[in-house]
Amino acid sequence: GVYVVPSIRGGGEFGPAWHEAGLKTRRQRIYDDFAAVARDLFARGITSPRRLGIRGGSNGGLLMGVSMTQHPEMWNAVVIDIPLLDMLRFEKIAAGASWVGEYGSVSIPEERRFLASISPYNQLRADATYPEPLIFTTTKDDRVGPVHARKFAARMKEFGKPYLYREIVEGGHGAGADLRQQATTMATEYVYLIRKLMDRP
Repeated sequence: GVYVVPSIRGGGEFGPAWHEAGLKTRRQRIYDDFAAVARDLFARGITSPRRLGIRGGSNGGLLMGVSMTQHPEMWNAVVIDIPLLDMLRFEKIAAGASWVGEYGSVSIPEERRFLASISPYNQLRADATYPEPLIFTTTKDDRVGPVHARKFAARMKEFGKPYLYREIVEGGHGAGADLRQQATTMATEYVYLIRKLMDRP
């Protein structure tokens, strides 16, 4: 198999300008960069949508949600960990108000319009076909809060879309409260990826 870590704009890999290139209403380029990496993998014959799974947590969970709703045909497995997914409400959930400098604010009309255009929860469509995601959260996540994952799963259920959902009580904003829980979370995710992406007898 092949494991790819894309260095997309909005991250901190190449200094402040690289990060600032993905702030607020410039965030769409983050998602465009991520999709471009996938297309390059297809063009090189490294993988195909049938064999491509993606995984991200926290802000990376938002990336997963956006990627799933904007390009559902490009992935066969999507692991969405401890995510932000309702970008029209994020400021009112847990520590969300402290991230306005990163995402923008719904109180500013231009930024609200942009947030609505990328918000995975708001962009789910009843008439679309999505890969079956694995959505993971923790009840005691005081940074992002479990409500994002819960609402997204509820909307998937409302639309009759397949999904897998796992929530544990402990762990805060992470994979678990101790090494055993973290190992269980990782094992669950890898079993999901294996079943989705590999041929099985």
